[in-house]
Amino acid sequence: MPEILVASRNADKVAELERLLREHAPDVTVLGLADVAAYDEPVEDQPDFAGNAILKAVAALAATGLPSLADDSGLCVDALNGMPGVLSARWAGSPSSDQRNNELLLAQLTDVPDERRRAHFACAVAFCHPDGTELVVHGRMPGRIIREARGSGGFGYDVLFVADEHASADGGPEPTSAELDPTEKDRISHRGHALREIAPEVAMMLAR
Repeated sequence: MPEILVASRNADKVAELERLLREHAPDVTVLGLADVAAYDEPVEDQPDFAGNAILKAVAALAATGLPSLADDSGLCVDALNGMPGVLSARWAGSPSSDQRNNELLLAQLTDVPDERRRAHFACAVAFCHPDGTELVVHGRMPGRIIREARGSGGFGYDVLFVADEHASADGGPEPTSAELDPTEKDRISHRGHALREIAPEVAMMLAR
C-alpha cells in the first residue's frame, strides 16, 4: 500500500488533504508529521506560497524518504494590500493562535465598509517524489470578510470568510467557510481546487 507524507502538524489540514487525495488514490496511506520521527522543519521564510510549499515538501522527503505533499496557504485581503498572505498563520505574532489572528484582522478592518472587504484564500500545493519529480499547483477561493466570527468548523480565518459562491443576493443568511460541511468546503476551497488538479498525477506516481 503506497504511503505519502503530508508535511503538516495541523490535524484538520491533514484530514482535509487526505479526503481530497483519496478521491484519486483510495488505497494510499496518508501520514502527517505527527506520524513520523521528528526532524528539523524548515523556517517558512519564502516570499510566496509556492516557495514555502516546495521548501516543506523537499525537507519532508529528505528527512523521511517518503513521497511528500505540502501546502502553504493564506488569506489575502484587498484592503490590507494582500496581507496577511504568507504571514496568515502568524499574523498576530507568537505564539500562533487562530483566535488572536482573527481578532487582529477584525480590528484592522473595523472602519472598512462592507463593499471594500474583498479577500481571497490562496494556496500552493507542492509534491516531491523520491525519483526527483517536483510538482506545484495553485488554488484560489474569492470572497469577503464579515464583521464577526461565525461557525465552529474549519480552522484559521474560516469563521470570518464568506465565499462568493455562498454570497446572498437578497441579504439572506450567508454561511462562512466554518459553517460549511466538509464536502461542500472541499468543492469550492482553494485547497480543493489545487488538490483536484494535482491528485491524479500524485496517484499515478504513487502507483508506480
